[in-house]
Amino acid sequence: MDPGASRYYPDLRLFLLFSVLVVVGFIAWLFAGRSFSLFVDRFHTIEIASPSTHRLSPLPEIRMKKLLFLLMLLIVTSQQAQTQTGISGDWRAASVLPDGTPDAAIREFNLELKANGTSVTGTVTGTSIVIREGRIEGNTVTLNGVNTENNQPVSLVGNLSGNEIVFRVDGLLPEPFHIVARRITRVTITGSVSDAALMQQLLKQYNVPGVSIAVIKDFKVALAVAYGVADAETGAPVTTRTMFQAASISKPVAAMASLKAVQEGRFSLDQDVNTILKSWKLPVGESTPSSPVTPRMLMSHTAGMGDGFGFPGYAPGEPLPAVEQILDGVPPSNTRAVRLERAPLTGFKYSGGSVVLQQLALMDAIGKPFAQIAREWVLDPLEMTNSTFEQPLPVARQAQAARAHNPNGARTNDPWHVYPELAAAGLWTTPTDLAKLAIEVQLAVQGRPSRVLSPTLAREMITPVGVGPYAVGFAISKEGEGWYFEHGGSNYGFRCELWAHRAKGYGAVIMTNGASGDALISRIRRMIEQEYKWDVLDAPIPRRYGP
Repeated sequence: MDPGASRYYPDLRLFLLFSVLVVVGFIAWLFAGRSFSLFVDRFHTIEIASPSTHRLSPLPEIRMKKLLFLLMLLIVTSQQAQTQTGISGDWRAASVLPDGTPDAAIREFNLELKANGTSVTGTVTGTSIVIREGRIEGNTVTLNGVNTENNQPVSLVGNLSGNEIVFRVDGLLPEPFHIVARRITRVTITGSVSDAALMQQLLKQYNVPGVSIAVIKDFKVALAVAYGVADAETGAPVTTRTMFQAASISKPVAAMASLKAVQEGRFSLDQDVNTILKSWKLPVGESTPSSPVTPRMLMSHTAGMGDGFGFPGYAPGEPLPAVEQILDGVPPSNTRAVRLERAPLTGFKYSGGSVVLQQLALMDAIGKPFAQIAREWVLDPLEMTNSTFEQPLPVARQAQAARAHNPNGARTNDPWHVYPELAAAGLWTTPTDLAKLAIEVQLAVQGRPSRVLSPTLAREMITPVGVGPYAVGFAISKEGEGWYFEHGGSNYGFRCELWAHRAKGYGAVIMTNGASGDALISRIRRMIEQEYKWDVLDAPIPRRYGP
C-alpha cells in the first residue's frame, strides 16, 4: 500500500453526505407542521407551529443566513472530500506479473496516470503498450492503446475502489489480468545512511543481512559505508571492500567496453552484428542488409529479440555452457534460445540474451576472453580494483565476497550462483567501484578529463535510442527536474541499484546480499535523495530488472 494513501478517507465523504441529509431532514421537519407562521424579519427569524400541540409556539431565533451558510459549507466540504477521494490526481501502478506469464518480458507492468476532471493521460513502461487516449466517466477510467509488437488494440479499464483504482488489462496477454494503481503522495523519509543504529534497524526490518552504499557528490565518491554481515552463518562483517554480484548492472559496464571497441575502430554501433561475429551467426533472415541487428540495438534492448528471461545462474560445480550454447539454448544451458521475433528497432523489449550476443561480438572482434577485455579496457583504467567478471569466482577472491541470502535473511543452500552470461549478469564488484564508472560517464559527457570514453561515445550511454527508455547500457529517467541514468540488478540472493544525475555530479549505488533487498534499496534511495536534496519525484517507480 502507498505509504501516504491513508490520508484519503472515503468514509469522510459518506459522513458529510449523511450530515447534509440530517440538516435537510431537520429543516423539512420544521416546515412540516400542520400550521405554521413565517415571520419575515428580513428573513432573520422563523416561528413555527409545534406539530404535537397544533399551537403556534415560538422557536429560539435562528439566523437564516447562518443556517444557509452552514448548509452551503457542508455541501462544499462534501464536494471537496469527493474530489480528494475521486480519480483526479496522479496515480501509479507497479506490478510484477505472476510466474508462468507467457511473455516473461512483461513481468513488470508500470502505469502512471494524470487525471483532471474528465481527462486523463496514461503512460505504460515495462511493456510494448502505447496509450493513445483516455477518459473518465464517474469513477471509471478507460485507457485505449496499442501493443506495438503486433499492432493489436489494448484496453485498460479501471474502477475506483476506496483508495485504489483496479484496472483490467485486455489485449496484452491471452487472458485478462488486473493491476492496482495507487495515488502518488508526498512521502518524507528522514534519516541518514551515516546513522549506524538506524541502518542496523532497517536491515533487521527488511530481513537483509548486509548492505554497502556509495554516494557521489561533486563528481567524487563522497561517502562509502557498509553495514551488517556478509554471511549470516559466520557473522563476517560487510565492509566497503566486500564484493557483491552486480547482476544486471553488469550490462552498462559491458556496454562501456563495447563503446571502447567502437572508439578503437573495431566495429561501429550501427554495423550489422553478423558482420562482426565469427564464431556464431544469427540465423539466415534474422539480420539482413535492409534490416540489420546492430550493437546499438542489442545494448538498448531494441533489436527485436524475443527473450526477456532472466538468467537463473548455475550452482557452483555445475557444468557451464559456452556462449554459443547459451545463444542456441542447448545443454548445459538452462535457458531457451536467443532469436529474433520482430523487426529491429520497432519496439522495446528487455533482453538479457541480446547483451550476451553483443558479448560474443566483442569477443570475436577483439580476439580475447570477455573478462580480460573488460578488465583491460574498463576496470583497470577506472581503478575498479575490487571488481571482476571472472566466473566462477577464483578461490583467492572468495573470502572477499558476500554470500547470497533468501527473503527471510537466511543463507541460501548455495553460497551464490555462477553466471557464464558475463556481460548480462556476471560482474562481482562494490558500490565504490560502480560509482567510479558512473563518475566516468558524468565527466566524459561534459567534455571533462576522463579515462575510457570520448564525450561523443559517453553520450551514447545517456541518450535513449528513440524506442523505449534505454540508451546504450543505461535506462534513462526524468525525476522532477533532473535526468538520471540508472540500472538495477537481481541475481540469486543479491539485489542492487545504481542511479546518477547526468549533469549535476551526484548519484549513488546500493548493493545488498538478500533476496528481499529491493524494499530496503527503495527506502535508502529516498533517504539519500532527501538528505542530499536531489531532483526527485515524490515516489519514483523502482526499476527492478532481472539479469
